[in-house]
Amino acid sequence: MLADRIRGYRIILGSASPRRRELLAGLGLTFDVAVPAINEEVPSWVEPREAASWLARAKADSLREGLGSRQILITADTIVLCSDRILPKPGNRDEAVEFLRFLSGKVHSVITGVCITTGSSQVAFSSETLVKFCQIDDEEIDYYADNYHPYDKAGAYGIQEWIGFVATERIEGSYFNVMGLPVNRLYRELKKLFK
Repeated sequence: MLADRIRGYRIILGSASPRRRELLAGLGLTFDVAVPAINEEVPSWVEPREAASWLARAKADSLREGLGSRQILITADTIVLCSDRILPKPGNRDEAVEFLRFLSGKVHSVITGVCITTGSSQVAFSSETLVKFCQIDDEEIDYYADNYHPYDKAGAYGIQEWIGFVATERIEGSYFNVMGLPVNRLYRELKKLFK
């Protein structure tokens, strides 16, 4: 079992996301939380499909100093990509509504980049899930924007919330990846690191 292999290590989740905390806890791991302080703007030279991995590494770099040999730092970032446009966390209600209108009736990619950093190594990977939204009308979009919290979510939505229930027509890939952490892949990568 993974928990036995990493006994004696201190795991640090470098994320402010309550969903990532919930998902990592679901693996049966005990961990501390550190919140990275970075500007989440992606430089223009970074390819859109690489943005999530780039941000996960940037978060790791901001927390890496002083990382001990018996510590494991896990950082992640999720982006929503539709028609080659990255939809970040919306800055306000108008932007959240605009994002949801843009996603309505389309297939989009949810890409989560993950970086696992120890005192001596770093492994980064990304996981992609395709999500197809049905047509969402303005009344539904307004209801979600007014009754939920789209502002801390890439693409202005949480698949585990009301809008995910009514708008998601199909997904291809990891559901948990859309929530913000591809826990199956993370588990496998940790097992490889700690054989």
